Amino acid sequence: MSSSDQENKDRNREIAENEARRETASNVRVSTWAIAVAVIAGVIVFAIAWGWLGR
Repeated sequence: MSSSDQENKDRNREIAENEARRETASNVRVSTWAIAVAVIAGVIVFAIAWGWLGR
């Protein structure tokens, strides 16, 4: 394998690692938003049910 091929392989590996890190960060961000929306929706449903049962 030539030096150029090895450099390309190393570069591609580094790009793949960077992309994996970026994707992980994006997934965490999306998951955090999904959890926040679910919690807010749950609080709203709980408040409506509490009000409905308490009247």
